[in-house]
Amino acid sequence: MSNTSRKLSSEEVSALMEGLKSGEINSGDGLNNDIEVTSFTFGSDNLELMGDYYALRLINERFARMVRAIFLPMLRLQPKINPFPPEVKTYDEYSAGLENFMSLTTSRIEELKGSMLLVMDPSFISTLTNCYYGGKLASLPLKKAEFTATEERIIEIVSDGIGRALENAWKDLMPISIKNVGREINPQFATLVESSDSVIICSFVIQLPNVDSASFDVIYPLQTLKPIASLLRSRVNTDVVEDDKTWRERLQNSVLNVPLPVSAILSEPKVKVSQMVNFKKGDLLQLGPVEGVDFLVDKKILFKAEIGESNGQAAISLKNRIS
Repeated sequence: MSNTSRKLSSEEVSALMEGLKSGEINSGDGLNNDIEVTSFTFGSDNLELMGDYYALRLINERFARMVRAIFLPMLRLQPKINPFPPEVKTYDEYSAGLENFMSLTTSRIEELKGSMLLVMDPSFISTLTNCYYGGKLASLPLKKAEFTATEERIIEIVSDGIGRALENAWKDLMPISIKNVGREINPQFATLVESSDSVIICSFVIQLPNVDSASFDVIYPLQTLKPIASLLRSRVNTDVVEDDKTWRERLQNSVLNVPLPVSAILSEPKVKVSQMVNFKKGDLLQLGPVEGVDFLVDKKILFKAEIGESNGQAAISLKNRIS
């Protein structure tokens, strides 16, 4: 939700280059012998320990697909949700980019003995509430400093649903259980970690038709995920196998439940037109000897069968399959 890094504008670049040319800005030779040199071991810091968050990226992609089901009944449409790459900042840097009025839900991850924070924009909460109770999908003006009781209920529904979706998204890496422990509206009162501690920011953008995109963040303290750093660096993607299996099962069930018409032909006698025009009630039509009955599925002969009776009803017994 916050992005403190930005590129220089064209005016700023021009001013910088002009200062270098005129000598107002001293470019120097890039060397300073007065600076104390300290040793550094690559891979020794917390950020290098987490690697490139490969497994966390997969979890976020899986979660983005699953969480659409939470917003579908509220928005009455299937939103498109995309994850951003995980980003590391100090908690103070992240919270500095937030407004003073936000939806902040703190949750406990029992298996990791740590917490996480769900951050949602109040304008998105208002849009969800309006759509959930029959209103149109539209951006609403936001001029308030607290949520209504109805909006609090929507926040509860969304937070619980996001927690369940995260549990399902994480289960291939490790099973977790998420329990909501508190909600705040001011970032200054949301106690997640110390301001100088690092956090991993997982942002998700929700694209909606005819209105501005919405977003929400899932924040993990770095210390919460540090015990499973080796798992988060893992490049094993078990989701593909599970998805393929589930897809095959759905396809198989769909095919096996297709209804097909079946029929049995007792005989196909031929009569002249002169006989047919003289047919009247009570006439008998000789079928001749019936050696077998054709059993058809969708108008194709599959079996030779015999006609008979079973439990007082006419029946056929399948004898020979016709390839």
